[in-house]
Amino acid sequence: MSFDEIIDRRGSHCVKWDMMETLYGVSPQDGISMWVADMEFRPPACVQDALQAMLDHGIYGYFGDDSAYKGAIIWWMQNRHGWTVEPEWIFSTHGLVNGTAMCLDAFTKEGDGIVLFTPIYHAFAKVIRASNRDLVQCEMPIVEGQYVLDFDAWDAQMQGHEKMLILCSPHNPGGRVWTRQELESVAEFAKRHDLLIVSDEIHADLLMPGLAHVPMARIEGIADRLIMMTAGTKTFNIAGAHVGNVIIADEGLRARFGARMLALGLSPNSFGLHMITAAYSPEGAAWVDDLCAYLAENARVFDAGINAIPGLRSMPLQSTYLAWVDFSGTGMTREEFTARVEQEAKIATNHGPTFGKGGDSFLRFNIAAPRSVVEDAVARMQRAFGDLQ
Repeated sequence: MSFDEIIDRRGSHCVKWDMMETLYGVSPQDGISMWVADMEFRPPACVQDALQAMLDHGIYGYFGDDSAYKGAIIWWMQNRHGWTVEPEWIFSTHGLVNGTAMCLDAFTKEGDGIVLFTPIYHAFAKVIRASNRDLVQCEMPIVEGQYVLDFDAWDAQMQGHEKMLILCSPHNPGGRVWTRQELESVAEFAKRHDLLIVSDEIHADLLMPGLAHVPMARIEGIADRLIMMTAGTKTFNIAGAHVGNVIIADEGLRARFGARMLALGLSPNSFGLHMITAAYSPEGAAWVDDLCAYLAENARVFDAGINAIPGLRSMPLQSTYLAWVDFSGTGMTREEFTARVEQEAKIATNHGPTFGKGGDSFLRFNIAAPRSVVEDAVARMQRAFGDLQ
């Protein structure tokens, strides 16, 4: 397939395009949608073929025998990330926002403190607040243009009621791939404060060339406090399938999570299981390699164009396809620079404050689009901020 193909998603019940005028005042007729984290690319042929086989069969009944599905997950994690997973460790949830909510429900109670390193994926805070847990925001400092972990400050911030840390690895929206040493420090922090770690690793496959992701599960000595969350939905652009994996090695934690799954009557949809089984394959892996190379060039084009505008700075991407742009150097208020992006450039982006403390001066741009669209977005931004040139 060609990642350069422009696919018109307007009018297809696509939230990214069909809701942007309602939410941002940007018309899909002449605007660019760069907010929701899904891609403008079709998934690999193996996924399309799996769905076509379901369509050709024509009966959409209950799914049974998930051995091939779990086998595909096991194969992928071993071959792509050097992580050995056992089939009985795997639970399937309706995506990882649901997985996060399930972890809160299974392992914490109302009033418990839930730690986030902010700014961070906005859905975490939503489910924490909705479940009446206490949101504990540990703001990350920026050093030499990238986020770093500041455990000295965060140790002092802990009050003793914190029960869980939700880690985003790789990080969204900053695009950081945490090093093994950093992950070991996260583990020690969790031990010091007796925190369960929920590690959301949904972006683990979307890496810039030359970088490797270290699954939190490969850090020693934390299996008794670790819940892993993975998914192929971001990797293969099948977010609408709403299927994610909660993978738990510890038997006690696994029993608690399984009991809540059973009590709530949760089971995955068959479409998602067929799609993931097909995607986690050598053909899917080759497609991901091509995708990452394409995204890397998109990031280069976007960063060069944005960083050429005085006062704007796009944080260097190590992972994801989500550019995190700092407007603080413009001296403008958040309302002023946001209005220029939405009303003059006609681009819909995610607003920085939704990602928590530290996000006020930022906007998040989704660059997983044909290169011509990314180039158009850069040109629009340069015109909208042309007086700063």
